[in-house]
Amino acid sequence: MNKIKDIVQHLERIAPLAYQESYDNAGLIVGDASKNVSNILITLDVTEEVIDEAISKNCELIVAHHPIIFKGLKKLTGGNYVERTVIKAIKNDIAIYASHTNLDNIKNGVNAKIAEKLGLKNLKILSPKKGQLAKLSVFVPQEESANLKKALHKAGAGQIGEYADCAFESQGTGSFLPSDKANPSIGEKGKLESVEETKIEVIFPMHMKGKILGAMKLAHPYEEVAYYLHQLENTFDDLGSGMIGEIDSPMPAKEFFDYLKEKMDLEVIKHTAEINRKIQKVALCGGSGSFLISQAKALKADIYISSDIKYHEFFDADGSLIIADIGHYESERFTNEIFYAILKENFANIALHLGQTVTNPIKYY
Repeated sequence: MNKIKDIVQHLERIAPLAYQESYDNAGLIVGDASKNVSNILITLDVTEEVIDEAISKNCELIVAHHPIIFKGLKKLTGGNYVERTVIKAIKNDIAIYASHTNLDNIKNGVNAKIAEKLGLKNLKILSPKKGQLAKLSVFVPQEESANLKKALHKAGAGQIGEYADCAFESQGTGSFLPSDKANPSIGEKGKLESVEETKIEVIFPMHMKGKILGAMKLAHPYEEVAYYLHQLENTFDDLGSGMIGEIDSPMPAKEFFDYLKEKMDLEVIKHTAEINRKIQKVALCGGSGSFLISQAKALKADIYISSDIKYHEFFDADGSLIIADIGHYESERFTNEIFYAILKENFANIALHLGQTVTNPIKYY
């Protein structure tokens, strides 16, 4: 029998909590991680009605995109929908887990799902993040270098885009003088020793530092490991906000709007004026994405698709692209398909239920 913590651990291998934005509250929000789970409800939001649906389907866990608790709760008196939802979940022993901006920021997350729906090709992260990568340089006897490199790769180091097991090696001579209290694997106490060594350099995401260093120390023959760790300013092209790609055949704006409504199941699109060219290069961001308008313009997108665009932000199109607001719920409704695919592949013995409760608070007349 799988436990909630097994689900949490797997989801966080795909979308680590370290990738969420500072304002976010992703993770296990309500519930006991050690509890068994046999039924999971997958949903975009968590409301009282969603808890009722979970109860009716005997679900022990709800996996959602949006966290029900965003700010600190000082009271649980049922004074608003957040408090009432949390109280109902606790009363019925239902756990709530959210994967939010961490799922937005990964390469195969929310924005990739939108791009898939629109049939976009040549995909790239619209605004890759910086400061998320580290470089490890470690020195090891030449005869042990292959074993150490294998251990580092197995722990997850050396993945660069679509290339795995990446490393750089250089040769040199290392020297050291063991003290009387040392227990050297090579050389003798009190005697200066020189060893032909290999310097191995690998890159990895910063949040994996503990795992990588642990694997290094476990596989290294030395009592004291000589290594350097540097945080890099390189952009991490597999992590960041939004996405940009291309449709196969350019379309006039009105034809593209019809295409967009069909593929994303939209009732309405709010947009700026048409531009004097066909639509081919498409930038997008699920959820609130006005902060990426300038980046979409810089990359010469023909249209930028997102939601929660404010009145004055529409002026930022300035004739260089079309800004299209399709609605927050509408832009992220297919996130449920991501969770379903991730969990179905790895937990075949758990019943997965796609939420049927429409949580969109916005209605159109």
